[in-house]
Amino acid sequence: MPYRWSDDPARPQTRILTLWPHQSLPPQGFAAFMLTFFVMAAIPMVGFLGTFVLWGLLPFMLAATAGIYYALRRNDRDRQILEELTLSPHRATLSRKNPRGNDQFWETNPYWLRVFLHETGGPVPYYVTLKGDGREVEIGSFLAEDERKALHDDLIRALARLNNKNGD
Repeated sequence: MPYRWSDDPARPQTRILTLWPHQSLPPQGFAAFMLTFFVMAAIPMVGFLGTFVLWGLLPFMLAATAGIYYALRRNDRDRQILEELTLSPHRATLSRKNPRGNDQFWETNPYWLRVFLHETGGPVPYYVTLKGDGREVEIGSFLAEDERKALHDDLIRALARLNNKNGD
């Protein structure tokens, strides 16, 4: 799962949930893919070596290679999202670091915090939101559908555990 729970050693009874998108193409895979694409695109051009046709085809092959390079690099930048939910007895905070630098922050009292799973009607199926202090925010929208369902269940359990500790 592209999320994990951890305890904050500096603050007792504080749980931190960290979420990130899938990173399915590591740098070595990117390099291998680009090299393979370039070689496979260049193989048909071997028959045109020494002709003017090669100079007509070469810009298109290079443009296709540059386009794929740009698309994969852009996708890599767009996946640089990090969400962090901190649940403590007195505060629940959600921070999101976006790829283009406009970070977002939200906080509420965990007693009033509610977790919702919207099966339809959201930008993605099984959309998970947190609601508190009159505001509703999304969490984990970049996760797969099954992961969002599991996240919803994990959040419900974590809040129940936190509220039970507070009530004791």
